[in-house]
Amino acid sequence: MNSKTSLWLALALGITLGGMNTAHAATTDQPAASDDPYLWLEATHDARAMDWVKQQNAITEKAFASSAGFDHTRNQILEVLDSDARIPYVSRMGEYLYNFWQDKTHPRGLWRRTTLAEYRKADPKWETVLDVDALNKAEGKRWVFKGAQCLKPAYTRCLLSLSPDGGDAVTVREFDLSSKSFVKDGLELPIAKTQVGWIDQDHIYVGTDFGPGSMTTSSYPRIAKEWTRGTPLATAPTIYEGKPTDMLVNAYRDLTPGFERDFVQVSTDFFHSDTYLRKDGKLAKLDIPSDASADAHREWLLVTLRSPWTVGGATYPNGALITMKFDDFMAGKRAFTVLFKPDAHTALSNYAWTQHHLILDVLDDVKSRLEVLTPPENSATAGDWKREAMPGAPAMSTVAVTDTDPDHSDEYWLTVTGFLTPPTLERGVLGQGKAETIKHQPAFFDASKFAVSQHFVTSKDGTRVPYFEIAPKNMKLDGSNRTLLYGYGGFEVSLQPFYSGSVGRTWLDRGGVYVIANIRGGGEYGPAWHQAALQANRPKAYQDFAAVAEDLVKRGITSAKHLGAEGGSNGGLLMGNMLTQYPQLFGAIACEVPLLDMKRYIHLDAGASWIAEYGNPDDPKQWSFIKTFSPYQNLHKETHYPPVLFYTTTSDDRVGPAQARKMAAKMEGMDIPNVWFYENLEGGHGAGADNKQSAHMHAMVYDFLWDKLK
Repeated sequence: MNSKTSLWLALALGITLGGMNTAHAATTDQPAASDDPYLWLEATHDARAMDWVKQQNAITEKAFASSAGFDHTRNQILEVLDSDARIPYVSRMGEYLYNFWQDKTHPRGLWRRTTLAEYRKADPKWETVLDVDALNKAEGKRWVFKGAQCLKPAYTRCLLSLSPDGGDAVTVREFDLSSKSFVKDGLELPIAKTQVGWIDQDHIYVGTDFGPGSMTTSSYPRIAKEWTRGTPLATAPTIYEGKPTDMLVNAYRDLTPGFERDFVQVSTDFFHSDTYLRKDGKLAKLDIPSDASADAHREWLLVTLRSPWTVGGATYPNGALITMKFDDFMAGKRAFTVLFKPDAHTALSNYAWTQHHLILDVLDDVKSRLEVLTPPENSATAGDWKREAMPGAPAMSTVAVTDTDPDHSDEYWLTVTGFLTPPTLERGVLGQGKAETIKHQPAFFDASKFAVSQHFVTSKDGTRVPYFEIAPKNMKLDGSNRTLLYGYGGFEVSLQPFYSGSVGRTWLDRGGVYVIANIRGGGEYGPAWHQAALQANRPKAYQDFAAVAEDLVKRGITSAKHLGAEGGSNGGLLMGNMLTQYPQLFGAIACEVPLLDMKRYIHLDAGASWIAEYGNPDDPKQWSFIKTFSPYQNLHKETHYPPVLFYTTTSDDRVGPAQARKMAAKMEGMDIPNVWFYENLEGGHGAGADNKQSAHMHAMVYDFLWDKLK
């Protein structure tokens, strides 16, 4: 029950939960066609809608994907994505290290494994566990691998998730790691929005589409059952049934040896949930704030706060991480110890347990540092935890714990990277000296020509907003540099320094400037930074982004005609608002898998799950502020808009393709020039189901922006 990989974050970042492959019809207030002449484009697979998509794709392909220059850009990206020199990141299960790998020969990927001794070698030998391309050939399918849950401690049986098109919809099938094959007559679930988790080898928790009324209005499971092998799923007893208006119900077992516990989590929205301990068939609610996250690890309970909490005679601030013994808490005690307390510059980004220690990943003005905390030994209470810093990371970098082995050892794996620094993968064991570098990714572009800097700008309401800039060292401050400004600003997700060979090759090497805006709505400064741009305050995120754009012009980095903007999903909504509210600031915009019609969003795909972020447009009082940042409703024929490229995917069952389709069609219907649209058939809420599709889509975006910003 790790609070930093909790459901809200999984949904925000795209971790597989499953989802149906059709757009959801409106449940209330469905507009008449006369109110929205482009409503027909919401029918995802309708023949008329798909004909329109094909026509638009042909126009955009001809404009931006038919030249030798495009082929070069795409190949530059594909070389990075398919490169054998990439680090094969691993996760430990027992004695093996597992990796999922895609390249030119295996576009849908290999799930494979090796040993630590072999992995240390420059060219390790891998044992293939599942060849997804071979599976597709044998079954006549186009499966996209979406992960596996393997039953510990033996790690011989797994529940594999496979999507038919890269969307969130998955089938779940039981797999035997010993024979490296699917289990004959094993556990299997049809394609649906499914939550599954092992209880033991013959029992699993299941939340899925059990039939009409079994899903929430957010399109996720609202019923959790305990399913016994060999019995019909329909007869599995229900252990919890949520309300249709809940976001998701999920049951799971913590399988830590000696500390096995069962939980039911009822998420009422993205940031509020109730967690219950299930014991002897009864549910006991964990008495923590509904917007807090709980993590039970061995004897400890960790609570991450999103709002201040007064309990046990003390008040703990939002963004704090506090702990006490789990059994003491369930017995009614409330003597918490503070493990992390934020300040004006710091926030807790993540944490990870090893067997005897807790590693904190702290952001200090959006730059990483790690701390190791050690609980007191043989203490009946939480007491004082020992605290020490891990070796410092390079400036302007991100250090992230990518894997640990909390059941058996103090092993940890770290990735260290930066905008100009290719990732290194390090492995260490706490208490056994400094981590060793295991893998180092080579550079995909010459970083010596560029410099990274961090800047701060004052937003409209006086808030200090940071942004990162990657630019040529000899850059002239004459406003002529083609500059790409990227942002997200939502769901408490932080944009930290990262290495992108694709950006380096296709933007920086051309002479461009790349900028990351750390606007409100994200998590760069903890929950308060996120909450500052919720619902009626959403425009503050857009004001922040506009302030960064204006500062880039003020500093002489670029000018409006040379400044482009890019963002996807919630960042696509950001782009829609840059287009409609700040068109004068930009020379071109790339708007990717976006939300745009905020009047209809809760009736499409998983949209109802985001009401806590944006508000409920079916409530007239809330629509009064939502309509101010709904790009689809804020288009005006007389306004001059910069060129815009919308891209989406047919198989996106989270945001859905309807919003990008309707926005492009409405703009064209208003005779607004320089509107481009492209829809990939596969890939879900992303750029493609394989590297070739992703390279094609990203090359189109970069070539479009480079052309329009000249």
